[in-house]
Amino acid sequence: MNIGQAASATGVSAKMIRYYESIALIPAGRRTDAGYRIYADNDLHTLRFVKRARLLGFSLDQIRDLLSLWQNKERASSDVKTIAIGHVAELNQRIAELTEMRDTLQTMASCCHGDHRPDCPILQSLAD
Repeated sequence: MNIGQAASATGVSAKMIRYYESIALIPAGRRTDAGYRIYADNDLHTLRFVKRARLLGFSLDQIRDLLSLWQNKERASSDVKTIAIGHVAELNQRIAELTEMRDTLQTMASCCHGDHRPDCPILQSLAD
């Protein structure tokens, strides 16, 4: 299967597949005699794994670690859980930060009359 077909089959763009290969997140696709990349079923499985991990917000370094653990049949599940729990903590921190930003902006917007007058508490707050 060529890179375009692999992209279609996995939902990972050809550009991202090349990028993941360039940073050695995934092994480079084998090449035909003409130099075209070709991908086997196990390559597609790995790409789907990466895509799912990205959708869950794991960083590339975390995905690299998870891939290594996934491919190691002697792994301890506690190692995987440690990565997952650490990611949950990061997500909770980001949620708290986003909630604070939303609440601040909502308060600022509620103070603005939103009419034809030039006075704007939102701009004043940003300028302070």
